[in-house]
Amino acid sequence: MTEETDWEELQTLAQDVFESGAPLELSSETRALLARTARQVAISQQDAEDALRSLPTATTLLREIRQRIRDGSHRLGDALDQAGKLQKKGDLDRAHQVMRDLLAVEVVPLYREHAEVQLEELTGLMEVLATGRLNPDLPDRPQLAVLAQRIQQGHALALTDDIRALLRRIAPTAAVSETETEEALKSPEGAEALMEMILSRFQKGERRFLRSMYRMTSLRDAGDLEGARQQMRDVLAVEVVPLYREMAEEQLRGLDSPPPVS
Repeated sequence: MTEETDWEELQTLAQDVFESGAPLELSSETRALLARTARQVAISQQDAEDALRSLPTATTLLREIRQRIRDGSHRLGDALDQAGKLQKKGDLDRAHQVMRDLLAVEVVPLYREHAEVQLEELTGLMEVLATGRLNPDLPDRPQLAVLAQRIQQGHALALTDDIRALLRRIAPTAAVSETETEEALKSPEGAEALMEMILSRFQKGERRFLRSMYRMTSLRDAGDLEGARQQMRDVLAVEVVPLYREMAEEQLRGLDSPPPVS
């Protein structure tokens, strides 16, 4: 794991210098901050020490550190978003390539670590897709989606104990009762139908919640709080997936809370 970063303090310093026009004062604390954050964005100790010998080069160092943080954050966010969309479409190969492309250019250790974790998960899911065998180190829902994709490709579902356990774990998160689950697990065909039901509920729930969030935000920003509340009530009237019900309830509580005192 990478070390804890000092980026918030660094960003504040950069804003003071570059946006507010404050002079950069090379105190011992500032030198230590620049040396630490330089290391955290993969600038060598020698380069940082050389830059800290004068105010102009120290200012350039500050600018470079901030730029690496910003650029890396944008790259990582874009890559995760693109890979996530490809994964939802079942295109694991292209999602995998997106993360490899990111690692080919990213130097900041923290961002590389995030990308490597995602790449490792995608590699594991590709193995599940190829073999039908679950990986205990991977989350349940992505593996369920990959198993469903494997079935769509014409592979028979091997209703192993691991897959039965997976379905028993994940069924309650989609509001499928224990009775329904056990009945479905009596045959591979029933298990396949259960998988489709679970995935469909999550997909529909996500789309429903995101659409309602968009409308709720627009109404709230326009001053129509009652209309905004109704969007979340409409979700709760039909939603069964606990995750999306909890999210809608949280939004509704926020709308019902009194505004902060200025």
